Amino acid sequence: MTEPTGGRPPFDAVLCDVDNVIRFYDNSGLLALERTAGLAEGTTMKVAFAPDVDLPVLLGQVTPREWVESIAAGLAGLVPDDTAWELGSTLLELPFRADEDVVALLRRARIRVPLVLVTNATLALEDDLAGLGLADLADDVVSSARVGLAKPDPRIFRLAASRAGVRPERCLFVDDTEENVTAAEALGMTAVHFRETADLEKALAPLL
Repeated sequence: MTEPTGGRPPFDAVLCDVDNVIRFYDNSGLLALERTAGLAEGTTMKVAFAPDVDLPVLLGQVTPREWVESIAAGLAGLVPDDTAWELGSTLLELPFRADEDVVALLRRARIRVPLVLVTNATLALEDDLAGLGLADLADDVVSSARVGLAKPDPRIFRLAASRAGVRPERCLFVDDTEENVTAAEALGMTAVHFRETADLEKALAPLL
């Protein structure tokens, strides 16, 4: 296969985050419920994504439903118990969609190099990807809940590179969280802070 102009691409594998890169959530229903309950918008997510609440579910130590219980406990005293449970359940069940432009770019890149998804996710990730029609998007999926490691732990980046069959310094890493981008760069990866599809397209240009 002919290499792009300029010779060998600067990477031999693509490691890509899922949430807020490939998958996007619609939280409008949750925000409406918070307003009805008299809570400031974003309160439920602030509780849910505090490290002591979300890390156990991201490491696969608790189930998503147990995560909801922890969220409800964190909201205790702010709203009635049944409302706290409803808020947690609504967060867990937020509707989501895939960005088809991002998916198309990744599918094109995968023709040239291995693609591995590396993501902080719950045990529901595989079912979620299947529901989006993306079960076959990548060569492998490194999910924090399955491997017991979460970004920005450098071990999860090394594991993802190993699954791709390349050295870390030959990987392109794409993530929407700057902390994770910095961690990948520290391992010698080419790292991209994803904010919009154009960021990914530019990074993949040597392949496409």
